[in-house]
Amino acid sequence: MTSIVAERWFQAPHLRRIFDLLNADGGEVRVVGGAIRNSLMGLPAGDVDLATTWRPEEVTERAGGAGIKAVPTGIDHGTVTLVIEGVPYEITTLRRDVATDGRRAEVAFGTDWKADAERRDFTINALYAGVDGEIIDHVGGLGDIETRTVRFIGSAAERVAEDYLRILRFFRFFAHYGSGRPDAEGLRACAQARAKLATLSAERVWTETKKLLSADDPGRALLWMRQAGVLSEILPETEKWGIDAIPALIAAEKSFSWRADPLLRLAAIVPPDAARLEAMTKRLRLSKAESAYLDRFAEAPEIAATLADAALERQLYRHGTEGIVVRLRLALASARRKAETDPAFLADSASFHRLLARAEKWQRPVFPLNGADVLKLGIPAGPKVGEVLAELEAFWVERNFSVERATLVARLESMVRSG
Repeated sequence: MTSIVAERWFQAPHLRRIFDLLNADGGEVRVVGGAIRNSLMGLPAGDVDLATTWRPEEVTERAGGAGIKAVPTGIDHGTVTLVIEGVPYEITTLRRDVATDGRRAEVAFGTDWKADAERRDFTINALYAGVDGEIIDHVGGLGDIETRTVRFIGSAAERVAEDYLRILRFFRFFAHYGSGRPDAEGLRACAQARAKLATLSAERVWTETKKLLSADDPGRALLWMRQAGVLSEILPETEKWGIDAIPALIAAEKSFSWRADPLLRLAAIVPPDAARLEAMTKRLRLSKAESAYLDRFAEAPEIAATLADAALERQLYRHGTEGIVVRLRLALASARRKAETDPAFLADSASFHRLLARAEKWQRPVFPLNGADVLKLGIPAGPKVGEVLAELEAFWVERNFSVERATLVARLESMVRSG
């Protein structure tokens, strides 16, 4: 029998304390879901979630009696988070769905472990482990973990109809845990229900999409999303732009040890059109920081491989570092991929690599003058001060920031004398 008893996280004193607390007086608690799945796949366990036969108010009461903080994080759906020395554990009462509408479920609490397993989404997420660490599998999840198959529990169409976000979860879990081709029944169910994604909140769609784009290699999942018509439902911007840049970007990330950045990957598959990206960020309700990232990418100039270092620094000063670094990373990834079949692109690849290194280390110089310098020479406060400073700054930038303050002051004085 498969067991996780030897896993370090399973032997943590905090978890053993929860077992002692809830495996008493006729109740039972088991670890469920991701921590088990990941451990069996040789991956970090992540958060440890548990399921119990105790109702949420009973979990809260027992925790209080043991001096453990209980937070009602999802009380309507039976979830209470126990916090022990700052470590959170989600405890959810066994449930069955009473009614669903594709966005939310009305649940009833129970004590049937098999019924609880059968209401979950994928077989690999419905494995349990009791206090002895032995795996309890009601739905065939162990076999699917061995083959790295992401498969809906029972009828794929029924699971999708219960919550249409499962369409995106299917591809997200395939990106993180799947191999080969996606499960045919699951793929068909997702394709047939793809229009229902429009009924979901933008926040849920973007959260799930961002998690998918954070996978080590989301390329195969994106390909199947495109094949199923799902990608164009959530990101119509990709329709005439495509996802072909992803394999090259993933290869570059691995070669240069870049962190997996979902926003960089998103930038790789959407056009650098400021108006379209602004509409996309509003539609998906991206955060201000995420929207600003894509805005800077769209507004940054396209960088040629032949650009001189001094010219690059002028562009960095005018447009900022972030957007240009995104452009350069994408350009470098593309050039490296093209160089695999055409040696003529080797020079471009080397140039982009050099320019990127320079951009990432660049520090913005400080313009030596300010408004007080202009006012001191008798120009009254107002728009004219800004105009004079802008002209002098442009002069300074075009000379690669090398003009000293004394020279700029002399030029300012000359400008004032000449009117």
